[in-house]
Amino acid sequence: MTMTLQCLGATGEVTGSCHLLEINGGQLLLDCGLVQGSKKDELRNQEPFSFDPHAIDAVVLSHAHIDHSGRLPLLMKRGYDGPIYTHKATAELCAFMLRDAASLQQRRMERENEKRAKQDLAPLAPLFDENDVEAVLQHFIPLEYGVRFEPVPGITVCFSDAGHILGSAMLELWLNDGTQQKKLVFSGDLGRAGMPILQDPTMIDDADLVLMESTYGDRCHRTWEATLEELKAIFAKAISESRGNILIPAFSVGRAQELLYLFHLYAKDWELGRWKICLDSPMAIEATKVYVRNYPLMDEDFRCLLRLNPGNHPLLGNVEFIQSTEESMALNDIHQGLIIIAGSGMCNGGRIRSHLAHNLFRPECDIIICGYQALGTPGRLLVDGATELTVHGESVPVNAVIHTVGGLSAHGDQQELLCWYQHFKNAPPLLLVHGEPDAQTVLAKVVQQQSPATDVVIAEMGDKLDLGQLPKFAWLYGSAA
Repeated sequence: MTMTLQCLGATGEVTGSCHLLEINGGQLLLDCGLVQGSKKDELRNQEPFSFDPHAIDAVVLSHAHIDHSGRLPLLMKRGYDGPIYTHKATAELCAFMLRDAASLQQRRMERENEKRAKQDLAPLAPLFDENDVEAVLQHFIPLEYGVRFEPVPGITVCFSDAGHILGSAMLELWLNDGTQQKKLVFSGDLGRAGMPILQDPTMIDDADLVLMESTYGDRCHRTWEATLEELKAIFAKAISESRGNILIPAFSVGRAQELLYLFHLYAKDWELGRWKICLDSPMAIEATKVYVRNYPLMDEDFRCLLRLNPGNHPLLGNVEFIQSTEESMALNDIHQGLIIIAGSGMCNGGRIRSHLAHNLFRPECDIIICGYQALGTPGRLLVDGATELTVHGESVPVNAVIHTVGGLSAHGDQQELLCWYQHFKNAPPLLLVHGEPDAQTVLAKVVQQQSPATDVVIAEMGDKLDLGQLPKFAWLYGSAA
């Protein structure tokens, strides 16, 4: 009888979530996300899976973000043909997010093949296309929070609200190989308490092993109050100095809706009536519609506001939705008084690229970076102080003012991760994933300082753990073997 967990993604990095559970010959995949970052990093998505897709019995998806869901079409293209269990809101979000990912793959490959043709190189095919996405969508099984199900014999799973984006889930997994039972808890991407719109992350009492993300394991975010003051100050200065436009690169799911909500709540206090505010992202617009339909999942403050003002929805108020390419291009003729929220959140694709090309060189403009920026992405370069950025093949000087507003992050910071973990009884062993090495090292040290009895390991690619030996880590092979 066997129970094993193998870490096959998001090890030593934040993106590419993928973990494989095996029990008595049955195989369950937790997430199957794209690697994101530099072009070199993204080329790793072309590599063969380190497992046989035909042998996977089921997939459980924690949430819709592409670094957790984005390789599902490729998985099916390469032979997987089973169910994909996820929260119902995640299934709704994935319907257009995966289609958008396929379209993006196609456009990128067309540009790449133009370059390859000039070098007499054979053309490359995209990772997947819209037909692969449509095939995947037929395999989704949507579920609610709190419902137990058995995707593979011997494994029972339950989704709980992770408070990260709409439909995001942490996974409780009860494993029974016929001789013993163990409980694994996978945090997925862990949200933050007290943030607008969503419920706080669920606290769980017991586990034999906790598989936890560590994106911000080395730092604490600004308080919510300080973040609101920071945003207010940016807008106030832009108004008082008659500055130019404000660009906000934002993830289409989660961050964009959070910004819409804040702009509704603080429209008067931040004098937002002076600005033309545009959500320039068809995908963010679609995501907003899903948020509107799933309002029962929101926190009490949001639902109360909706009840009190039924004709003034907090996500559909003072923002203009920009759908067509022509409408988006027209915004580049406006040089002042414009706030643009556009994807992608890391500035490595989407309409924000065009707006950067037209505003980044202008010292009177402001760029608000308000989300995680993976190594190698244009957004990370801006945060790290780049003096120029390549946009559409041309070098653009960075003269605009760059603001990094970390308090808007949808990921829990060090203290929030610690608080969530320390709610578990008896300090279960902790396996850290979904983080860069420096952040993980700091978090591991802090956990052990505060809870000396905790056994903490930082996962490395390919590590395979014998879950039957818990609460002790017993590696079948890997970095700790």
